Amino acid sequence: MLFAVAIAGVGTAGLGTAGATPASAAVPTGSVRAPIALGSAGTFAILAQTGVTDVYASAVNGNVGASPITGAAIHLSCDEVQTGIIYTVDAAGPACAVTDPAYLNTVVGDMGIAYQDAVSRDQADAIDLGAGEIGGLTLNPGLYQWNTGVTISSDVTLTGGPNDVFIFQVAGNISEAGAKQVTLAGGVQAKNVFWQTAGSVSIGTAAHFEGVVLSKSLIAVKTGATVNGRLLSQTAVTLQMNAVTQPAL
Repeated sequence: MLFAVAIAGVGTAGLGTAGATPASAAVPTGSVRAPIALGSAGTFAILAQTGVTDVYASAVNGNVGASPITGAAIHLSCDEVQTGIIYTVDAAGPACAVTDPAYLNTVVGDMGIAYQDAVSRDQADAIDLGAGEIGGLTLNPGLYQWNTGVTISSDVTLTGGPNDVFIFQVAGNISEAGAKQVTLAGGVQAKNVFWQTAGSVSIGTAAHFEGVVLSKSLIAVKTGATVNGRLLSQTAVTLQMNAVTQPAL
């Protein structure tokens, strides 16, 4: 069952000229899905396997960890992690870090389990919606699948209630343009929004992003961008003067 969502700049009879009456793109009315179980990874704002780099100063509210890479690969300073703990596998990390390789091994394992859970979800409500371009859309809860990458070139809204779940399965990269917004409406909570990608993630300069990212590759947050969610990467996370706040469980 589908309903219509307007995309600015597209005419009612197809592709129109700028300023024409917006047309409609069919998106699912929504479905009920169980959230992805993050396990212990759900206590981290930033988690990576090959490192966390930063252009000073960022503000992180939540735990930060990297494993199995040495703690020296975490370049955040202690004052940038405003709430939460930096966890490392050895004493080579920031001075304030807690060394706990066994715990991090469990956390990274849970991240991998969560990623596979997201990948395995089936019976998608929409496949290849917008040919990968979701900018300008208002999306309802459910499972969305793309065999390509996903681009957010203009603001996108996720609407629903506080218990509604969004799962985005992306075979390629996720790219959000600079100064664009992922917005939650109707009580949707960032903890219930999951972006799983087999590629990399780029959050543009001064953009805002919502939700839990489960990435097989690099998560790059560009200058001044903000994130309300979790950045969980099987490679690295790079920050540039960002604000990253983990949502409540």
